[in-house]
Amino acid sequence: MILAVRQHLLDTLKDLRNPDRPMPIDRAKAVAEVATVLVNSAKVEVEYLKVTQQRRGAFFEALPAPGGKG
Repeated sequence: MILAVRQHLLDTLKDLRNPDRPMPIDRAKAVAEVATVLVNSAKVEVEYLKVTQQRRGAFFEALPAPGGKG
């Protein structure tokens, strides 16, 4: 479920950054809010990984590869 929520947030960011349409201020604010949720989600996962002494988490696996499209 968590990954589905994160993927939905990533999809929302992609839709909001659509270069074919101008982005109104309210949409830009929505991008910032979604990004904040993503960052906070990653912070929680990093803390969880520390507490459980794990080295990998699912959040970073869901992100597009550097230099790739997405």
